[in-house]
Amino acid sequence: MGASDVGAVLQRALTTTLMVGGPIILVSMAVGLAISIIQAATQINEATLTFVPKLLVVALVLMILGPMMASQLTDFTRYVFQAASEAGR
Repeated sequence: MGASDVGAVLQRALTTTLMVGGPIILVSMAVGLAISIIQAATQINEATLTFVPKLLVVALVLMILGPMMASQLTDFTRYVFQAASEAGR
């Protein structure tokens, strides 16, 4: 297993991380920003107000995109095991 193979595995790992974690982070940030704007406009300073909407939206995203995320992780796992078996030859 050469340096290019290790680089390819690392690149695939980062891409998989972004594909799996990206939607959750982006949606959570968008909901947090929207709640913050509403809090600033209404002058409600409650720190715990964002937790329930974020929790609900993240659960919804996981229900909608969960199969795609699982397939990405499965594909990556197969890729890593294939690369490891080819390196042992």
